[in-house]
Amino acid sequence: MKRNQIIILSILFLVFALIFIVIKGKKKTVEKSIKEAQTIVYVPVKTVKNQEKELQIISYGQVSPNAEIDIAVEVQGKLEQGAMYLRPGVKFTKGQVLFRVDNEEAFYSLSARKTQLANLVVGAMPDIELDFPKEKSKWYAFLENIQAVKRLPELPEFNSNKERMFMTSRGIISEYYNIKSTESRMEKYVYIAPFNGTVLETYAEPGSIANPGTRLARIAKTGEFEIKVPISMMDIASYQKQGSVTFTNSNGELIGHGSINRISDVINQQTQSVDVYYSIKPQNNQKIYSGLFLNVSINQSAIKKSITVPRMAVTDGKVNVLKNEQVVSRQIQVVGNKPDSLYISGLEDGEKVILEKVEVNKNGKKFKGIIR
Repeated sequence: MKRNQIIILSILFLVFALIFIVIKGKKKTVEKSIKEAQTIVYVPVKTVKNQEKELQIISYGQVSPNAEIDIAVEVQGKLEQGAMYLRPGVKFTKGQVLFRVDNEEAFYSLSARKTQLANLVVGAMPDIELDFPKEKSKWYAFLENIQAVKRLPELPEFNSNKERMFMTSRGIISEYYNIKSTESRMEKYVYIAPFNGTVLETYAEPGSIANPGTRLARIAKTGEFEIKVPISMMDIASYQKQGSVTFTNSNGELIGHGSINRISDVINQQTQSVDVYYSIKPQNNQKIYSGLFLNVSINQSAIKKSITVPRMAVTDGKVNVLKNEQVVSRQIQVVGNKPDSLYISGLEDGEKVILEKVEVNKNGKKFKGIIR
């Protein structure tokens, strides 16, 4: 009996031992496969094939009018409609009345002051005839030209200090300049368009009460536009040298040409770009609207062998290439750009350039490329 039990136990032990050995072997194989898979990194690559291109430097910009201003009232009163009812999109021409402020009360007050000035001159005439007989004709002429509905005539010239002091003592000079100041203020009850333009926004309606400083509308000059273009520091010299640029829309259609108006002295710290302002002359009767985004490009005179890579593939003038399943950093030269990519030279045909940012291998990983 004992002998049979020993034989059975021995057989069971051998079976379990074989099972354990098989399972352990398979586990090592799986772990080895997982470990190998974890050490391989797949990266997008492009096979270098340098080609000769007439390079362009491309940026973008937004169209804005040369002049864009807020209209604000400088006097108090009831707002009245001008030559047109102001609404966003309404066009106007230079010299048209855009708005009025009711000036009836101010007009009557000004007329009363002119009458008071005439009374002062009338009261001084007897003394003028006695003390300044040679000057009476000019003062009579001045008195006759003081009218409520017309601007004051020019103040007569004084031929002596005695005459000036006399008229000053009668309060004529101070009253004259006070009225001239009021006349200038009367002009502010009417706002005349300073240029041909379009209404962008309105903030008040006819019939409302306007106070000094109240915004009424925002207007923009039409027919003359400029474009603010952010240009990177590495390209600014090329743009300055070329001077002129070509504007195209998102479909690549030619919109117009332009030249540099001015260059900002301030650098955007985040993008390391400089704002350059261009004029724009439309071509082929193309319509240009304020706020429109356009591509801005210049042709470079040189034709160079280069390839195109995404901007993210270049860091500090270097790219990564795949060589023997390892990442190798290579110095390159940026010879042109587009909004989302760069033209680079310095790589040999057949090399595999990596198209995204990858850290140089420090952990023994292997890299394999996926052709794009």
